Amino acid sequence: MSAFALSGLTALATAFALTAGPVSPVSVAATVETPAVYDDQAGGNADADDPAVWVDPENPGRSIVVGTLKEAGLDVYGLDGRRLQHIAAPPAPHEGAKPGRFNNVDIVYGFDLGGRKTDLALVSDRGRDRVRAFAIDPAAVAAGKPPLKDVTAPGAAPVFAADETGVEDQRTSYGLTAFSDDGDAYAVVSQRKESRLRLLRLTDDHGRVGYETEDTLDLPTTFTLPDGRTWAPCTDPGENPQVEGMAVDLEEHVLYAAQERVGLWRIDLDDEEFEHPKLVDRVHEYGMPWTYDAAEEECVLDTAHDPGFGGEHLRADAEGITVYHAEDGAGYVLASSQGDNTFAVYERGGDNDYVGSFRVGDGAVDGVQHSDGSTVVNVPLGRNFPKGLLITHDGEATPADGDRAGTDFKFVRWDAVARAFPEPLTVDTDSFDPRDAD
Repeated sequence: MSAFALSGLTALATAFALTAGPVSPVSVAATVETPAVYDDQAGGNADADDPAVWVDPENPGRSIVVGTLKEAGLDVYGLDGRRLQHIAAPPAPHEGAKPGRFNNVDIVYGFDLGGRKTDLALVSDRGRDRVRAFAIDPAAVAAGKPPLKDVTAPGAAPVFAADETGVEDQRTSYGLTAFSDDGDAYAVVSQRKESRLRLLRLTDDHGRVGYETEDTLDLPTTFTLPDGRTWAPCTDPGENPQVEGMAVDLEEHVLYAAQERVGLWRIDLDDEEFEHPKLVDRVHEYGMPWTYDAAEEECVLDTAHDPGFGGEHLRADAEGITVYHAEDGAGYVLASSQGDNTFAVYERGGDNDYVGSFRVGDGAVDGVQHSDGSTVVNVPLGRNFPKGLLITHDGEATPADGDRAGTDFKFVRWDAVARAFPEPLTVDTDSFDPRDAD
């Protein structure tokens, strides 16, 4: 998720501009942060990336947060940000092989595993090209014990690679989101360095979690601009524009996927198949000429010759996606605009009109920069988050520990986000329960 080498960017009106929102993003502040982790040898190569919330059915204030740390595995936190459990990623299976690397995480409720309804945390393992499954034990949560246990089927095959040799190329499982439908559970997984998405159905493999492919979708890699030219977003040589941030509208079964240097896609999921994708919004850099600087190994955009075909609300990379559910199709789709450290808000219904943008600034804890993953929960989660909770990855936790660059997760009250807008966003704690979504 490297940033573009940008200089002199200017906001341009475009032919694809959506409904205008606030001139400037509004600001909110987080109230809780998790311990900073460090991507160096002393820190176990830990790099925070994507969070998910498991809602405790008996005591929502006791709910837990699962966060991926890439090569360092997973951490589990309480709603106070305190670390409750650490799970290491799998080691390399042999010399020269890649170790596990946990990228994205999501929650599935009530999966029928070994004859018991089991809540699962699903994780994309970019290093080994698998989906890993961890059972969540409510009794362990209540007792203050480590709540996650690996229940991945030992025979789980690579998601994208044809065989183990193909895993080493690392065009592997990247982004992940999950949902349930008619008693079955599914995961959508994106492929690193490619534009491919794969729909998996979870299976019970003798009391462990496996998966089978249901459908595959390749998003476009080139685009016809309004002036008739063909354009492709800048990527490293031999790569295609990838997707990481994804979320499913759990009531409507609509997938929202952020193709990092293209924009935000909407894809209906009908009868466990991908329907035709629709590009809801484009990143500002869409259509810009570019060159690849091989010496610096980075893309350089020619901003002086920007044709103005991009959007106004997302600055590349487009990253973490999450859906706020409210009554009768109301609610919002939130997208991380990594290039300017903001979050764009779109209507969940209709044509996904743009509502406005916000940033998480300094407050009780430091603000959020370069955010990758995020998740939002509408239900009350105890006295500290009585109107719901937004959690975002922070790619630049401060204060820094000397020269060590830290990352963590920030917790923001949803009602604080809602109140920050000139016309407050919806706060609906009653009409949707993620545990009942199917």
